[in-house]
This record gives sequence, C-alpha cells and structure tokens, in this order.
Amino acid sequence: MDLLGFIIICVKVLVVFAATMFTVLALIYAERRISAFMQGRIGPNRVGPKGILQPIADGIKFLMKEDIIPASVDKPIFILAPAILLVPAMMTFAVIPFGSNITLFGREIPLQIADVNVGILYILALTSIGVYGIVLAGWSSNNKYSLLGGLRSAAQLISYELAMGLAVISIILLAGSLKLNDIVADQQGYFFSWNVVKQPVAFLIFLVATYAETNRLPFDLSEAEQELVGGYHTEYSSMKFAMFFMAEYANMITAAALTVTLFFGGWDVPLINEASLGMVGVLLSVISFILKMAFFLFLFIWVRWTFPRFRYDQLMKLGWKVMIPIALINIFITAGYLSITALV
Repeated sequence: MDLLGFIIICVKVLVVFAATMFTVLALIYAERRISAFMQGRIGPNRVGPKGILQPIADGIKFLMKEDIIPASVDKPIFILAPAILLVPAMMTFAVIPFGSNITLFGREIPLQIADVNVGILYILALTSIGVYGIVLAGWSSNNKYSLLGGLRSAAQLISYELAMGLAVISIILLAGSLKLNDIVADQQGYFFSWNVVKQPVAFLIFLVATYAETNRLPFDLSEAEQELVGGYHTEYSSMKFAMFFMAEYANMITAAALTVTLFFGGWDVPLINEASLGMVGVLLSVISFILKMAFFLFLFIWVRWTFPRFRYDQLMKLGWKVMIPIALINIFITAGYLSITALV
C-alpha cells in the first residue's frame, strides 16, 4: 500500500469513528427527548439550547465520578469487560458501505473502510464477541444479580443470533455474495429491487433479532431493573458504566446501518444513477444512507417506550419455536425458487 492509500484509510477511520461518536451523543439526547414527548414530559431543557448539550454534560459527569471497584470482584476481568463489549461494537461499522464511490487524487475511493469478501461473516463474528463482555462483567462482579443478567444475555444472544443468521442467508442466496457492496448493487434501480420487498419475512425476523441482539426493550432481560437491579452492570460506575451504554448505542447504529444495507438498498437512491452525477451523486447517496439509518434508530427508541418487556420464557419461545422455524422455511422457499428459475 502506498502512502496516499494509507492516509486515505486513516482519514476514513477517523471520519467514521467521529461520526459514530457524534451519533451516540445525538441518540442519547434523542432518546431522552422522544421518551419525554411520548410520556407528556419536557425532558432535558437546561444545558444548552433545548437541552442539546445534555449528553456532553452527562459525559463530563461520568468522567468526574469516582470509579468504585468493589473489593469482592475479580479486578482484571472486571476492568476489561466494558472494553470487550465496546471495541467490537466500534469495529463492526468498518465493512458497511455508507455511500457510492468518490474520485479524488486520480483514484476511485469507496466510502467504506474495508471491502471484505466475507463482510457479513465479519459482522456476525464481531457481534458474537460482544456477549463475552456482558458474561464476564456479570461473572467478575461476584454479584448474583449481575451473574443472572450475564447468563440471560448469553442465552438470549445465542438464541437470536441463529434467527438473525438464518434471515441473512436468504439475502446471501439472492445476491450470490457475502460482500456488502454486492448486496447493495443487487438492490439498485427502483423500490421493488430492495430486499425488503423480495424478502419481507427475512426482514421481520432480522428486525426483531436486532432488538434482541442489542438488549433493547422489549428484550432487555439482561438488565431488567425491576428484577435484577441493573443486571450485568449493577456494580459498575463512572466511565466503565458509561462504556456499557456507549456500546449499546454503537450496536444500535451498526444494527440500523446493516438493516439499511441488507434490506433497503443501502446508500442507493431509487430511480437515480448516482455515478452519473459526480459529487452530487455521492452526496445524495450519503444523505440517503443517513436518512434511512435515522429512521431505524428512531424505531429503536419508539419501540423501547411503547412495548412492555417480555417474560423470559416468552423470549425463548419466540426465538426457538417461532423465529428459527420460520427462518428455515423461508430459506427452503428462497432456495427452491432460485433453483426453479435457474432451470427455466
């Protein structure tokens, strides 16, 4: 790799990292304001205009708080667990294309940090690593509530990762590739090319599984304040506590971006050829991707403050007895349809 190529990659990494961190702050503010609106409250309105600086104030508060480490914990693992959860959450966005290719300095630059041949597998592998952070946080805390939260989360993520993986297989069959760029290219053209139209069952399964994977209501059984105090992060304080929430919101961002990429054409603007419009087309593609992603992030918040939490037996029943069988049937139907069309 030449020096210019290395600089371009470094710039893309910094831009994506900064955009993710900004979106995390925006989500914290949006969640508090939207939940307040839905409940007839005002929400944060003191720090900055309309309370817009409240997330920054919260961050400063976490930095200034005392970092308490209980005497009974397994200290090395207790300290490491938040990072094990946060780092994979920040790395998963690396393979997601967020715009069409841009031409600069005489070379074509993809708006994507890494164009990996097995992009889907990369994302599924990293999201499965995150559960180790939750399990280790629960176990190392030496607290029965934390341990129960960690065990619940492990069982939940294993159950719904199967359903999510099976839903993704249907999309891989249609695109014939594990590369996210190829999946986006397969959906370009018009609305009916989007996989949400061709695979509505896979979309619904994937959407529900993303809520379970991110531990959001109605699937936040690993925290369940009414039952487990705070679950796996009961004993955490200061920045370690903040890292768990940063990881949750970073996972939400990745889940929304992946949903857009797999089912809603990614950065594609229907009926428009972005490549023929030059920089205007690049800008349109990035705006399209951001708007689609913003809708699903809003959906995360809307669902959280609308639906009650499942019981744990209902959670497992939905995953193993409903979603996985339906996903398997959908794969068989998709594979059969593709086989018939290939023969014809």
